[in-house]
Amino acid sequence: MRSRLRLLMLIVILAVVLYPLAWMVGTSFKSPQEIASNIGLIPTEFTPGNFTAGWQKFDVGFGRFFMNSAMVSALTVVGNTLSCLLAAYAFGRLKFRGRKFWFAIMIATLLLPGHVLIIPQYILFRTLGWVGGDWPYLPLLVPQFLATEAFFVFLIVQFMRGIPRELDEAAKIDGASPYKVFRHVILPLSRPALVTTAIFSFIWTWNDFFRQLVYLSELQDYTAPVALTLFIDSTSESSVGPMFAMSLLSLVPVFMFFVAFQRMLVEGINTSGLKG
Repeated sequence: MRSRLRLLMLIVILAVVLYPLAWMVGTSFKSPQEIASNIGLIPTEFTPGNFTAGWQKFDVGFGRFFMNSAMVSALTVVGNTLSCLLAAYAFGRLKFRGRKFWFAIMIATLLLPGHVLIIPQYILFRTLGWVGGDWPYLPLLVPQFLATEAFFVFLIVQFMRGIPRELDEAAKIDGASPYKVFRHVILPLSRPALVTTAIFSFIWTWNDFFRQLVYLSELQDYTAPVALTLFIDSTSESSVGPMFAMSLLSLVPVFMFFVAFQRMLVEGINTSGLKG
């Protein structure tokens, strides 16, 4: 009886979680008139033209927005993975003066909301000439190559603390320098944590709206989340059906990326907090 009740509870929770997604899928195939009148999941009349209308809605095809999102997300993954790995190696395996102090400062930055930092960051980037420049993605990408994501640094540090230090000492006895210890010992064993960092970096960047809205001003530079807001216009008719159709397509890369690395994501999360 307990097993059946637990299974029933899980089914109910799963239905509640998946209902918004199912509703979005059904709404993407509804006509504008049916969206306002039919709140059910299944449309009475399928309208696949929403996808064509959404893809060709603006002067710039929606494929351009997908390419912009893919470029920003991919470079963010590379930057976060490399920079946070190097910073975590310094905090987790090397000994230097003030290591605990600077690590505490880095952890303290997790307490700062991102919206508090957006104004000073915007002023700094505008002073450097990056806002509205020839390549407007610099404010979004350069910080990712400077290990500014304290959460990922902390995640990888916790994972490295679970790697026996005897491996480092054995490599040093064989004459390995700190770089070789990192290259041949730490890096291969840190793959689960790196995959976890890459997955979360990709998902968070692909779904990011606020920062991209602040720094991107030209239509051809918009990413998919920013472009989706263009379907809602308070001064004219809103294209709700095409908006849901493009929203559904925007979920496909995130879903595929997560499914492809799901096993390593779970492994990385489970092993990142074994020792601390």
